[in-house]
Amino acid sequence: MADKGFWDANGNWVESTLCEENGGNEPAKPAESSGSMAVEGTAAIAERGMEVMKVLNGGRVVRKETEETKKLKEKYHFFGPITAAYALFYAFCTYKNGSGITFPFFVASSFLYFYYSLKKLELTLKKGVAFYAVSMMLLAIATFCTDDARIIALNKTGIFLLMISFLLNQFHHTEKWGLGKYLTAIPGVFLYSIGQIARPIQDMVGFAKNGKSKNLRNALYVLFGMAITLPIFMIAAVLLSSADVFFRSIVEQTMGFMNFDNLFGVIFQIVFCYFATYALVATLCKRTIRDEVKDHRNGEPILAITVTAALSLMYLLFSGIQIFGLFLGKLELPDGYTYAEYAREGFFQLLAVSIMNLVIVLACMAFFKESKVLKGILTIMSLCTFVMIASSALRMILYISTYDLTFLRILTLWALTALFFLFLGVMIQIFRKNFPLFRYGMTVVTILYVALAFSHPDFIVAKYNLEYSIKDPVDVKYLSELSADAAPVILPYLREQGYDLSQIKQTDARIEAQREEIRRTDRNDGETKKSSRDPWLRYLKKMQGYYRDQGIRNFNLSRSLALREAK
Repeated sequence: MADKGFWDANGNWVESTLCEENGGNEPAKPAESSGSMAVEGTAAIAERGMEVMKVLNGGRVVRKETEETKKLKEKYHFFGPITAAYALFYAFCTYKNGSGITFPFFVASSFLYFYYSLKKLELTLKKGVAFYAVSMMLLAIATFCTDDARIIALNKTGIFLLMISFLLNQFHHTEKWGLGKYLTAIPGVFLYSIGQIARPIQDMVGFAKNGKSKNLRNALYVLFGMAITLPIFMIAAVLLSSADVFFRSIVEQTMGFMNFDNLFGVIFQIVFCYFATYALVATLCKRTIRDEVKDHRNGEPILAITVTAALSLMYLLFSGIQIFGLFLGKLELPDGYTYAEYAREGFFQLLAVSIMNLVIVLACMAFFKESKVLKGILTIMSLCTFVMIASSALRMILYISTYDLTFLRILTLWALTALFFLFLGVMIQIFRKNFPLFRYGMTVVTILYVALAFSHPDFIVAKYNLEYSIKDPVDVKYLSELSADAAPVILPYLREQGYDLSQIKQTDARIEAQREEIRRTDRNDGETKKSSRDPWLRYLKKMQGYYRDQGIRNFNLSRSLALREAK
């Protein structure tokens, strides 16, 4: 007799004995164990909404396919072509065009692609779809309306996270998921997707073999062959062209209208999008991510009380100083220290402490047993954090009034606003355990960020620094590096300063001629400054580049309004 066993549904090892009369391959009936079910030769376990069968044969594990995976394979005639069409549209909309008018259409097509995929998989849409759809479309429109590369990158990150959250919500029971679960689920989906990267080919071959229509099978094989042939053909053409001058001349005559760099770029985008999108859908269909959320609140609260109580005492002292010293101005400052100097420092440090407090409070609620004393201390910490947020915001505003506005300073004020609303949700959850903090936080951050994306921070910076700044002179170098969002303020200012804005719609020679004129004037006036490096001329040349490169596909509202100001 040889000792073997299997894992039951509760994760316990159940020993069984293999009968030697049958070659040691069939298990004898094991002793009964709570939560387990043994059937002769196999153990069928219901886990994560799908059946898992563990076969005692060399330690191999066989997983039964989910219903969604079966439908994905059976309906490849739908999923294969629609994914290919989606990949083609993705390349058309986004190739060398990250913020054009086509971007909102791409985001809309992404949502429609997943919407019809869910219908084909016979999955009912859950509540909250409207929030995801409206939020993603607003961010897509904001991308088309701005020229700020930082905002564009943040917009795309937001759209990506919202789309993945939407898909996880449709394929899994996420009602009890929190921030920690999402932080592990989102990377997990993409790691599992890497293992599914060959699924489009596997499903196509399987569908072709099992297909009832011979013509359909042949058509799929032809398409597959063309997909393989095209990149190999292009690589061979390039290599042979570089090897023989006569062959190169033939290729240039017959294919001279093609830009090989662009062609390779487009093909890469199409192939990448096709395989990545199909692999993502295949991974979601397998439901690899566990739905259940373990309760980690088993830590002794005395440990958390010890740490947070000490911090709370220090925070109470600091908050009192902020109220009487900064807000009311009742405290006597050290010698040689003015109130303005005192108020204009420490905002970044206070922002860092506020974020740290948010992490500490969330960790205490997630990993320690419920305690009235701990709840009281966490409430005190949260109230003190409100004081710190207000202190940091006031200090930042006073700093801006002296040293002007920048994108980072706007982002700091935005982060402080978001922290204020997040801590409101945290305080509610301290006393209401079932409060959906993650959904509340995602909604608040999304609404606040959409407002930031449409606000055009560069426009606000230019408006404030040129019209309300007390600095003399203003930081021209920083302003000249702003995006086209600031052009409605900067270009009228330059016109008043005597710059020729008509050069934006002229050739590069016009700008060079103006630079030479400035250099000649400077030499005649005996000035030593290098006006040929005038930052404003660099800004005008950037606007000129927008005018030269404008087209229908890459039309951008912000750049269009900037060029209108040049008239």
